[in-house]
Amino acid sequence: MADLTPEEIKHHVKTYVIVFVALAFLTIVTVAISYLDLGVGASVALALGVASVKGALVASYFMHLIDEKITIYWTLIVTVAMFLILMFLPLGNMLAQTKI
Repeated sequence: MADLTPEEIKHHVKTYVIVFVALAFLTIVTVAISYLDLGVGASVALALGVASVKGALVASYFMHLIDEKITIYWTLIVTVAMFLILMFLPLGNMLAQTKI
């Protein structure tokens, strides 16, 4: 970081400010979703979608995953896949039990 020019530093700061504004806006959107009368399922799904975008912004820019090598991305993809499997495995079991 010591070899960065002032222009490069300004560019990085500008990127962080833009990401911060996007995160603040998406937080307001999440709060607004809670006031909409969409039903529980739709509200939760929409809020989780916004939270996923916010999480992706934080991971990409503040955790610097956007500049990392492909190995980091594959690790992230495997982690997300395992998370989804572990989330939907009980759901499949529950659905199988209700058909009996």
